[in-house]
Amino acid sequence: MARWDPGAQERLTEAALDLYLERGYDNVTVADIAERAGLTRRSYFRYFPDKREVLFPGAERLPEIVGEAVLAADPAAAPLGAVLAALHQVGAEVAEHVDHAHAVRRRAVIDTSAELQERERSKSAAVAAAIDESLRRRGTDPGTATLVAQVGSVVLGLAFRRWVTAGEAAFSAGLHAVVEDLRSSLDAAAATTQPDAGTTSGSAG
Repeated sequence: MARWDPGAQERLTEAALDLYLERGYDNVTVADIAERAGLTRRSYFRYFPDKREVLFPGAERLPEIVGEAVLAADPAAAPLGAVLAALHQVGAEVAEHVDHAHAVRRRAVIDTSAELQERERSKSAAVAAAIDESLRRRGTDPGTATLVAQVGSVVLGLAFRRWVTAGEAAFSAGLHAVVEDLRSSLDAAAATTQPDAGTTSGSAG
């Protein structure tokens, strides 16, 4: 077999998904994946450092891409508005290049493995750190930048999950739904913390 195979990475990814769904993530080795793909174990490691990363191709670039999109957002936008605009742009572009059926299968595998879920959380943390840095470069105070960055990272993850599992026609619909859920929750929380208008300082006596 030739040293360079233009379809090797895709074959490895599909082989891994098939095996993880058939046997369970913990019961599959790199050698199993390589064999199913018709490649060698050595070939596998040319593309992926371990058996987790076959499910996260290109994820290492996402923090940088999101951070750049935040920096490029309307300079007049509030911090959260800038982040949401960036997430809309990046999420739509990513979803456009992802096969939905593949994403559904990938989600099913991740949801069955604590190790993969932890890996996903570490990647989400990297996105939050990139957003935080970009907001500070936009002049946002550190406390607000960190808060908004954490919210933005969670919103992005939930929007992708909704796009994958809830059958949203477009990523933007999933993002909009998550933002509306967030807004409703904040409004409800604000309402419960408002002081009772009928209570006065003298009524306690």
